[in-house]
Amino acid sequence: MKSRLVLLLMCVSTLSGCATARFYPVQGPLSTQTPVPVYVAKLSGAFNSGNFSVVLGDGEVCKGRWAKVPRPKTSNDVTTTTAVPANNLSAEWDTVYGTGFYLAHVLGARLYARAVLTGNRGTVLNVELYKPDKVENTTVAAIKGVAKDNKGNIYKVAF
Repeated sequence: MKSRLVLLLMCVSTLSGCATARFYPVQGPLSTQTPVPVYVAKLSGAFNSGNFSVVLGDGEVCKGRWAKVPRPKTSNDVTTTTAVPANNLSAEWDTVYGTGFYLAHVLGARLYARAVLTGNRGTVLNVELYKPDKVENTTVAAIKGVAKDNKGNIYKVAF
């Protein structure tokens, strides 16, 4: 009971403040530049949603809101529990972290969030984040993510 309370307090303090993430292009036009650009993002909010912004290399500011993705309903039917929801970045997760990563780790995770960020110069970034369910991973650094923009770039998102 005491360890659950400590875990809850750590998660609340982690989620209630601001966090900084970095976007690393891993595929697409930006990944071929030398040096490869790295973009800084800011997240705020708590529990189920919050604000998300990232400044791109040309000064374009992309903003939006992140929200927790509902967990899939459990069922005795194997196809239901492993069905990939629409509008996800499952292929991008597998591109960045390896084949099968999305199904093995992200789908069904308690802390799985999605955001659509719109830039003031036309860029649209789709972002997904997840935090492993393991108790020992209670820091913001444990969060992993991927993003894809409307210009053919795929990003690894790290905290």
